[in-house]
Amino acid sequence: MSNKTFPQVLLEKANNEGGKIALREKDFGIWNEYTYKDYFTQVKQFAQGLSKLGFKRGDKLAIIGDNRPEWVFSELATQSLGGISVGIYQESLPNEISYILNNSESTFVVVEDQEQVDKLLEIKDEIPNVKWIIYYDDRGMRNYQNEKLLFFKDVQANGEAIAEKNPNFFETELLQGDYEDVAILSYTSGTTGNPKGTMLTYQNLMDMAKNLSVIDPLEDTDEYLSFLPLAWIGEQMMTISMGLYNGITINFPEEPSTVLENIREIGPHVMFAPPRIYEDMVSKFQVRIQDAGWLKRKIYDWCKPIGEKVAEAHFTGDTISFGTKLKYKIADYFLFTAIRDHLGLLRMKRAYTGGAPLGPDVFRFFHSLGVNLKSIYGQTEVSGISIVHKDGDIKFESVGLPIPGTEVKISEKGEVLIKSTSVCKGYYNNEESTKDTIENGWLHTGDAGRLDDDGHLYIIDRLKDVIRLNSGEMFSPQFIENKLKFSPYIQEAVAIGRERPYVVAMINIDMENVGRWAEKNQISYTTYTDLSSKKEVLALIHKQVNDINQTLPEKARIKKFVLLYKELDADDEELTRTKKVRRQFVAKKYESLIEGLYSVNDHIDVEGRIKYRDGKEQVIQTTLKVISIDEGEGAA
Repeated sequence: MSNKTFPQVLLEKANNEGGKIALREKDFGIWNEYTYKDYFTQVKQFAQGLSKLGFKRGDKLAIIGDNRPEWVFSELATQSLGGISVGIYQESLPNEISYILNNSESTFVVVEDQEQVDKLLEIKDEIPNVKWIIYYDDRGMRNYQNEKLLFFKDVQANGEAIAEKNPNFFETELLQGDYEDVAILSYTSGTTGNPKGTMLTYQNLMDMAKNLSVIDPLEDTDEYLSFLPLAWIGEQMMTISMGLYNGITINFPEEPSTVLENIREIGPHVMFAPPRIYEDMVSKFQVRIQDAGWLKRKIYDWCKPIGEKVAEAHFTGDTISFGTKLKYKIADYFLFTAIRDHLGLLRMKRAYTGGAPLGPDVFRFFHSLGVNLKSIYGQTEVSGISIVHKDGDIKFESVGLPIPGTEVKISEKGEVLIKSTSVCKGYYNNEESTKDTIENGWLHTGDAGRLDDDGHLYIIDRLKDVIRLNSGEMFSPQFIENKLKFSPYIQEAVAIGRERPYVVAMINIDMENVGRWAEKNQISYTTYTDLSSKKEVLALIHKQVNDINQTLPEKARIKKFVLLYKELDADDEELTRTKKVRRQFVAKKYESLIEGLYSVNDHIDVEGRIKYRDGKEQVIQTTLKVISIDEGEGAA
């Protein structure tokens, strides 16, 4: 398997393990299975069809859609012909799609369904390079007559003519691939501007999988649920790189809305998700415990400190007494096993989180249940991962230790620098950014960090985002925000304070959990805006912020906050598609609101626009109440 492209690895597996289940997809309640032989046949047929349509070595093919086997077939078929795959987030708006298609010079686009076809037809005049649009879900497509539209299965069927004329065509093309060829263009999240197309080679991606597998080996009997966007490097890392390298079975959920149900059904052995997924699990669990009967609450109240004590001992390396071990076994039997089973984590060997910092409270929660949750650190530019927590050596405030083959150092400015064979070739058609980011083989991550004596890496924040108050103190806004988001009633938070006298925050309530709380307390509401302006909700969040303040350094405590009238949204460009806050954009958009937080006013009049998925906009005029937290207030 060494030094092979993805399609070459697939060919090897089809020849040697053809009958093993490679992929599984739930459709209409039934799990449909693809063996490695089926997988290879699907890729081969689609590649032949692409070739018949004029696809040639070096061409780019973009893919937009939910996680489906066709997504993977399209990527490997493209790579089999010496082409480059370009992933685009399925929630992307038409203007975002046109930017990536033009920037990547994609000539073919594979999409899932009618919704994505409609987006492309809306911008057809803006994407002149696109020759063919191929869809694989034909529901609602019967009356579409555009000459560029083709059905996935028809493309596969049309490729048979090439096979009849030249039976060895596909294998010949596939074997021409080189380990150092560019495999994918993976677009960055674009927190500071337009996303950049990162050129990642097979070597970059496969070396990452090999090195990670040294630390965290997987068996070919292990299961994985692929539910995060395949356009994201983290999902490419698991579904494609780790999937092919380790031979694990990749499962695709029925729908995005059934992911948690499918996780319970599959009981995966490995999981990778950004902090938001784990935070949502914790929030939902906390609300369920609050609503549970008195007996369940009593059992949880007895078990919780035992789990936390064992988790803390794992973090610190302390010895666990026989009595504590016995109590933990009882707690695990009566409660923790049931919780893990309910969350679908019963067979979990390890759960990874990355993409943004995960709050220590969330970390403690999962470890107290017996879930081996581990931080990873990486970037698109380093093929997804370069640092990971190692079993038995977990410091929850760190992101772990370098994986084999990876060097890490801290620059004089405090920036984290990384060198490995997984560092990308650069950015597509962007030499200037490439020179700024990669110097003498070292990747400049843009993150401020530090290394401890044991080699653990600690990420402080983005260099440009670190809050420095007028008085000189420095804080990480992400640290403050993660503390806030541990509350089940807070969905998102933006901490502000750079070159200011104190820290303030803009907060999004968690509509589902606050709505349930409001109904329980007989508080009527209509919309998100209405709910977030209720005085009872303001009091609820006031208490949450005040309690959290007690856990923060004195100078980093939040002095004022407002509840935003709308949820921060990627469609409004406030978040990236990976749900990271675009701080510069948010700071500019809410400039008058931020100024109001630093004024003496206790109310701020705002006028905002809400953009809906169908392109319509609504203007909202409202008054937000500024909540001040007195210095002397203690936790209630």
